[in-house]
Amino acid sequence: MSKLSIPQKKISDTLTISRVLTGLWQVADMERSDEDLDPDQAANQLSAYVRDGFSTFDMADHYGSAEIIAGRMLKRFDAGSERPLAFTKWCPKPSEMTQKIVRAGVQERLDRLGVEQLDLLQFHWWSFEHPAWLDALHELASLREKGLIKEIGVTNFDAAHLHLALADGVPICTNQISCSLIDRRATGGLSQICEEHDVHLLAYGTVCGGFLSEKWLNSGDAQNITDWSKMKYYRFIEAAGGWEAFQTLLHTTAEIATKHDVSVTNVATRWVLEQRRVAGIIIGARLGENEHRLDNAKLFSFELDREDYDMLEEAFSICKPIPGDCGDEYRKPPFLTASGDLSHHLNEIPSALKIDHMPQNPNILRAHSGSKWEEIAGYCRARRIGDRILVSGTTATSGSDKVVASGDACAQTTYILDKIIAAVTALGGKLTDICRTRIYLKDINDTEAVSRAHGRIFGDIRPANTLLAVQQLAGDYLVEIEAEAIITPDY
Repeated sequence: MSKLSIPQKKISDTLTISRVLTGLWQVADMERSDEDLDPDQAANQLSAYVRDGFSTFDMADHYGSAEIIAGRMLKRFDAGSERPLAFTKWCPKPSEMTQKIVRAGVQERLDRLGVEQLDLLQFHWWSFEHPAWLDALHELASLREKGLIKEIGVTNFDAAHLHLALADGVPICTNQISCSLIDRRATGGLSQICEEHDVHLLAYGTVCGGFLSEKWLNSGDAQNITDWSKMKYYRFIEAAGGWEAFQTLLHTTAEIATKHDVSVTNVATRWVLEQRRVAGIIIGARLGENEHRLDNAKLFSFELDREDYDMLEEAFSICKPIPGDCGDEYRKPPFLTASGDLSHHLNEIPSALKIDHMPQNPNILRAHSGSKWEEIAGYCRARRIGDRILVSGTTATSGSDKVVASGDACAQTTYILDKIIAAVTALGGKLTDICRTRIYLKDINDTEAVSRAHGRIFGDIRPANTLLAVQQLAGDYLVEIEAEAIITPDY
């Protein structure tokens, strides 16, 4: 096969990528039998992708031996040649993110890939209620300044937390998210944030584990699913309205494919590629088994026209939108993962707060966040008395005294609400138990931005709420919020 013409996209001053990235998540599935792929043989298969024009690869710390395989492939290219790009992810378990821990995580990626600088290090965090994610990103930014990382990306970040990270000064180049004809969440508020801050989207799940293909057209409901990818995306199909709605969408996609003389997969991936801020799509490969390079290159032989979009919009109206924002499938039930929970990834998510009993009354629980003012003024972040939890006025403070997202009231609200939810959860409550919030603003002109951030969390819960402007808040804070929760049983 002669080298295919795959368009490139400049996403920063230092990175120009293939618009079709080859994803290596299937390596982990292929190694489920506890037998790793032969790294040299698998590297041969990656080299074939490079020869055919597919020069950008995506992997992660938990994709089996994918980083090692990619490292073997990279060694075959001279430093002065047009070396392929190897993007990887670091997905640490939530815990304290010290300089030493972050450095070790990056060094392991460097060692496994056999490089001195990572092309793109993408960071994933399992729960924003644990605030160390922002510490980790700032440490990664420091390592970028030192030359160990070329560019920083994030993975599965929703619009609010991408905005928060950017407002706190983290230099983010990309956000890797799920996007497909079935999962269209990235085309909303997230793409707007990316537009405003020149962040690019890398889209995975574009063919939903292979479900968006001719193979499943007119087929009965999926049976005997064995690979992780299909197990995961079958849950997306169920969330989007089920098999019947999926077949309607698949028929429409097939009709468009016939019109353009391309495959269903081509139409599905082309739609994603044409969405705002999408720099590249990631198509998975089962090395040595299912490889579709020639078909994938046809992505650039056609464009969708107005009629195609109208047809797809009609099919979309029959389906249900995937609930929430990008990344919620990993952070909120019902989890849209292969197992339906996080058991393949984590056993538990520890709290960042210190919990103790009031010495004078051991029936009273207290949560402490580590702010220096808790010690100075003699208060706790939250207190539980019986079934009632009272959360102190909370600001966007990281660690002892660092102000988060200075000058951005919306971003500060996002950080504050994460801290409040974490405090309630640490004391045995849950988000839906929060029954009152009180918001204090330094500037009444921030009302709408702060209210929208509040509504993102509480839109379906609707606690009692008070919002007012005050003349001053201590420090460089624009917002302070307190809350109350009453623990109630689920019915």
